[in-house]
Amino acid sequence: MKQTAVEWLVQKLDGEKHLSTNEINRVIEQAKEMEKEQIIEAHGNKEKTRSNPNSIVTYGFTYTGEMYYNEIFKGIKER
Repeated sequence: MKQTAVEWLVQKLDGEKHLSTNEINRVIEQAKEMEKEQIIEAHGNKEKTRSNPNSIVTYGFTYTGEMYYNEIFKGIKER
């Protein structure tokens, strides 16, 4: 069974009383990267359509998990 990033982080830090600040920060960064990968994987790739309001043209594109992550968590709109 897969672990969530939070479960992994708790397991990694559980019982660790002698970690330096640098080690704790490194583990937290690893957990953040795991969370990003899990979000991207869960979203997957989806086919979307977009129409231009100034035209009758509609086109399809693939809305990737990476695009979803960037838009939702980083505020980057894909054009």
